[in-house]
Amino acid sequence: MYVCVCYAITDTQIKDAVSKGDCSLSDVKKRLGVASQCGKCAKMAAEVIQRQLDVEPNYYEVA
Repeated sequence: MYVCVCYAITDTQIKDAVSKGDCSLSDVKKRLGVASQCGKCAKMAAEVIQRQLDVEPNYYEVA
């Protein structure tokens, strides 16, 4: 499913970015450019990120 129409970014790409260690909208924005044009996708992108973090442990976080 497309989350960011401006840059044609899908939920799969966002989930992959989280798998690579991104853990916030800011991190994903730097990697993919999501929510940097019109910003209408920011809420949906943040939800996809949070759902993925809930499912997949983030081994990049320092305890």
